[in-house]
Amino acid sequence: MLRLSKLTDYAVVVLIRLGEGDRVFPDRVQTSPGLSAGTGLPEPTVAKVLKFLASAGLVASQRGARGGYRLMRPLATISVADVIIAVDGPIALTACVDGSTAGCEVSSVCAVKGRWDLVNDTIQHALAAITLADMRTASVPRAFRIPAAAPLLSRAAE
Repeated sequence: MLRLSKLTDYAVVVLIRLGEGDRVFPDRVQTSPGLSAGTGLPEPTVAKVLKFLASAGLVASQRGARGGYRLMRPLATISVADVIIAVDGPIALTACVDGSTAGCEVSSVCAVKGRWDLVNDTIQHALAAITLADMRTASVPRAFRIPAAAPLLSRAAE
């Protein structure tokens, strides 16, 4: 089963909350305790997530009495893939895909060695196509929309 870590899920929640604050007060920073109260997440968890996001350059921290955090980019330019990479590292479904840091004990005799790259790349591209703005509005990105089917004729029209 492919599953995101809880910290990645929380990071999306925190970033969207930061984005909501930016819409109301564009130049104002938000504190870790304030984000905790606004998201319902424990403050130590929010602080940990913010550390990952700051290290990845998705948020900036401001020290001091009026300190806090702010987004470095609008939500429309931050993809789900960006968040996953910031918190969990490179997206790698198996130990043998490009970019994976894990090793595989059977790579010398594996019948599908190198073939997972196609699947991994497809998932990476899909996650890169979904922005946090899409997540905020719960909209489906254009690339993933299924065209509406032609209306069915009613029996009366036959």
